[in-house]
Amino acid sequence: MRVKIFADGADKASILELARNPLIQGFTTNPTLMRKAGVKDYECFCRDLVATIPDRPFSFEVFSDEFDEMERQALRIAGWGENIYVKIPITNTRRESCAPLAGRLSRQGVKVNVTAMMTLDQVDAVLPFLKDGPPSYLSIFAGRVADAGCDPLPLMCAAIERLRRYPQIELIWASPRELFNIVQADTLGCHIITVTHDLLKKMPTLGKDLDEFSLDTVKMFHADAKAAGYALEADR
Repeated sequence: MRVKIFADGADKASILELARNPLIQGFTTNPTLMRKAGVKDYECFCRDLVATIPDRPFSFEVFSDEFDEMERQALRIAGWGENIYVKIPITNTRRESCAPLAGRLSRQGVKVNVTAMMTLDQVDAVLPFLKDGPPSYLSIFAGRVADAGCDPLPLMCAAIERLRRYPQIELIWASPRELFNIVQADTLGCHIITVTHDLLKKMPTLGKDLDEFSLDTVKMFHADAKAAGYALEADR
């Protein structure tokens, strides 16, 4: 596959284990995942990971809702390592665009990951601010677009076309819901897909013979029914 797989999560033990897998080419996380994983010290957690895994990119997110503080946080986060991309949400909670902020950071040499994007208008709004800057990512939450009942494929295809002129900007297929999304992202020519740790555990099923997969499923149902001791009256 051409698409790069980034592990998305905040469980340190899992991240360190996945770092030994050559298929995993980068890592992403966010405040929600970090809170769920019980991370208490944001900076300590991030610095420790970057020091332990210095050879692959990490994306860490700002968490302020005010532009000045976002910028201060972004500059500080970027200073933790050369392999860091700073995640900037496409807007703050008041729907105010963060595109100008992403541009200011880019001009200061910060590699940004503009996140939580779900429309082509958002892509068009941020591209002018990043087109002449250092490497950056645009994270389109294709899984959430699908959750809204919309087909994300036309959006992803259009975004890929937009980025052909800017080789330093890579498109991330974010929030996948199934392994087939990896195949879709690869087929479309998407640069990166973020995959949760739980979904990564299913990777061995990619390319599996469907007749064998069917048989394995039948065996699972049969074994679980037997282990549970299920019986109907005629069986007793």
